Amino acid sequence: MRQYANSKFRLLVLLALMGTAVVTATSSFGQDAAPAGGGAAAAPAPSGGSGGGAGSGLLQLIIGHVDAVTITIVVLSIVGLTLIIQGFIKNRASVFMPEATTNQIREMIAARRFKELIDFTERDPSFVSRALNPALKRAPSFSAMKEAMETAIGEQTAEQFRRIEYLNIIGNLGPLLGLLGTVLGMIYAFQAVASTGGQADVGALSNGIAVALAHTFMGLFLAVPCLAAFGILRTLVDRLTTRGALVAEELLLMIKPQEAKPAAGAMAAPRPAATPVPAGRKAPTPAA
Repeated sequence: MRQYANSKFRLLVLLALMGTAVVTATSSFGQDAAPAGGGAAAAPAPSGGSGGGAGSGLLQLIIGHVDAVTITIVVLSIVGLTLIIQGFIKNRASVFMPEATTNQIREMIAARRFKELIDFTERDPSFVSRALNPALKRAPSFSAMKEAMETAIGEQTAEQFRRIEYLNIIGNLGPLLGLLGTVLGMIYAFQAVASTGGQADVGALSNGIAVALAHTFMGLFLAVPCLAAFGILRTLVDRLTTRGALVAEELLLMIKPQEAKPAAGAMAAPRPAATPVPAGRKAPTPAA
């Protein structure tokens, strides 16, 4: 369980699953394409396949029919993989809020070195320092310090979620791009049928449909890892920002000045002044 909780381990598992999916899909597609002729295994591939009688695999099919949709999906795949790797590297507790930084801030607060503390939190990029620095600049009003820290925490949390939101966008665009490529491929395939008066070669028509459906596969293959990584990273960011906010609040309470206690006689009710008594008259006896 400790090994699985490590972000590096999760990243390696995700990359291994993605590589396994690519290899499995390519090999299975190539095996399915080989016996498609119903026993005519010696029939040559219809177009530009360098795989011989075994039929072209999915990778050869995509490379042999590159278009604008394919290029867009490939570019988004590279961007998505980069964002996934960066997300798992940056959203770790050792990077998000290093323990050494937190301990150093505690030592400065205990030693009352607030000038050095302000300079340190100004330069340090950790979550706790960036949340604490605006609060230190609002001293000595504790209410203003707390308000500034809450604002800084909210801004940092929103910034962290915006960084991984691109994975959600790419994951939602993947199936749409695949559907676009499929529709275009089907249009081209049926245009070939119409241009021959309905006498188009079945092999050519099947190849056109296969190319169209390859776009659908590419779109889904782009969407699944991006959406899965987005869900995992969103959970990590939520947990880390919550922990960071609690640590920053604890450090702020260490800076809070001690409230002065009221004097012992301050809470006692004031006694009424004595009523003056005229000369020659006795003072009234108080009632029991």
